Amino acid sequence: MDSEWPEDGFADWIGHKTRSIETISPDLARRFSVTVSDEDRQFRPGDPAPIGIHWCIDPPVVTSDRLGPDGHPRKGEFLPAIPLPLRMWAGGAMTFLEDLRVGDTLERVSTIESIERKAGRSGELCFVNVRHDYATGRGAAISEVQNIVYRQPSRGGAAPSAVQLPAPDRRRHADPVLLFRYSALTFNGHRIHYDYPYATDIEGYADLVVHGPLQATLLMMLARERLGGLASFHYRGVTALTCNQDFTLHALQGEDGLELSVANAKGVVTMSATATRAF
Repeated sequence: MDSEWPEDGFADWIGHKTRSIETISPDLARRFSVTVSDEDRQFRPGDPAPIGIHWCIDPPVVTSDRLGPDGHPRKGEFLPAIPLPLRMWAGGAMTFLEDLRVGDTLERVSTIESIERKAGRSGELCFVNVRHDYATGRGAAISEVQNIVYRQPSRGGAAPSAVQLPAPDRRRHADPVLLFRYSALTFNGHRIHYDYPYATDIEGYADLVVHGPLQATLLMMLARERLGGLASFHYRGVTALTCNQDFTLHALQGEDGLELSVANAKGVVTMSATATRAF
């Protein structure tokens, strides 16, 4: 495995950029609302766009011969060909500068900021941080850093324990239809979200896996409801939330904003987050 790493550790990929652009249509906003909120809302141009919809904007589109075995675009397209077999969206941080509206033409500029190779308890890891800058015709809208981790197959080990959480603010159920519809919204071909034999036999999960961005979106929605508006949102995946179970959303007022979490049916935190209020 070591021989596959270049001497510079893929340093020549740092600064690699790509641009994309798409309009937030009323139909996209409606499909997003039905999927994430289970609310069939009619949207018109100028209406506030649902929070989290920016992750549906112009996702990478490649032909089937340019897909990797996991269903993602093949490594070496925008992201470097890290010589580790599995990858996942580990977390991220967002700063909100301008609300998005239905009808906005949203441009995203994505830049690889850093690549760091590490040794973890589960084996070798590599973290790739990608900066996404979103802008509308009114100017900068969202500044985001996305953390992607590449890893080896899980070696097992002790399962995370349940923790004491505040009373849940929301209860939801994860089923294959929810995962399918969110994958369709984001054009996400990662097989852990729909291919049960692949998710369990190849990547070692107990069931299909709920998308990290979907969990983060649900927490952002809860945070905005509680705070009225968001200035920042930081989130981190703790462990996989798998399908075919209830899960809960929790929010606790902290000194600087809200502390949020998603927990599975056993009370194990699968994602943690913090949010601050916009003033």
